[in-house]
Amino acid sequence: MLRGLKLPADERLLVGLEGADDAGVFRLDETRALVQTVDFFPPMVDDPYRFGQIAAANAFSDVYAMGGRPLTVMNLVAFPINCLDPEILRQILAGGLDKIAEAGAVLVGGHSVDDPEIKYGLSVTGEVHPDKIWRNQGALPGDILLLTKPLGNGILATALKAGFIGEEEIGQAQEWMIRLNELPPESEKNAWRQWVRACTDVTGFGFFGHLTEMIADDRVGAVVELAHVPLLERAEELCGLGMFPEGGHRNRDHFGFRLLGEDLADPLLRDLLFDPQTSGGLLLAVAPAGAEAVIRAFNAAGAGCWPAGHFTESDPGRIQLL
Repeated sequence: MLRGLKLPADERLLVGLEGADDAGVFRLDETRALVQTVDFFPPMVDDPYRFGQIAAANAFSDVYAMGGRPLTVMNLVAFPINCLDPEILRQILAGGLDKIAEAGAVLVGGHSVDDPEIKYGLSVTGEVHPDKIWRNQGALPGDILLLTKPLGNGILATALKAGFIGEEEIGQAQEWMIRLNELPPESEKNAWRQWVRACTDVTGFGFFGHLTEMIADDRVGAVVELAHVPLLERAEELCGLGMFPEGGHRNRDHFGFRLLGEDLADPLLRDLLFDPQTSGGLLLAVAPAGAEAVIRAFNAAGAGCWPAGHFTESDPGRIQLL
């Protein structure tokens, strides 16, 4: 869509549209750069308050994936004001506000549209040191692949929409979606950030799609140990019963050519890694010597962190399934 359009250039733009990074980064001075992102979508759960929490947590993830911390946010709202009870919108905004406060950010405004379909999200501005920006590429052979949230919430949401399960059965999935991907603090005993070489968050393209972005420059390949990838309860069962979202099929069609060894892999586990995620976890490429330090830091902060594979110099640009 952008082909042929002249995009403004500025030497202060450190990360822009040239790649598939999670957010833009604009340098202010030698020690400060702004991280900017925006994301919004329609509800995937019935509870408006929880929807607000999930949408806000999802929007913050792009700032965390760049190694930054959120500063300010603006609400983006589409709502059929003459058709639905305004209390529903109030609950959505309340859920978002709670996540904004938890992230330590400040709401400075927003924009609303009278629209037949509910949508909500945030425009987020964050801050990062120009020398400490994480990109989605930069992994080296031998680096460990870490994931900070279990997969499968797209499958569970599909089962909910189909009436196959009730909302109470996706409570675990909702708790993970609501959780911020906030980065753990550093300490003298655990300066864990120095070991991170690349990072992205897992959202609509699924685990495989976003891992593809990490190896798309064909400098490294990835090995994924399917049995070690964390999954939500019932995700594998429901996938086997056909509760696989349309977005998962698109991801498989688009990114499947990257896979090696898929004929030997469990087809259910393979498909689960194409499942589009809402407010998924971070994918981190971490130097082997620091993997335990990074895992320890996330666990100490109350987040999950699981080794899911590693990067390799063989088969660059491809994902080997084990």
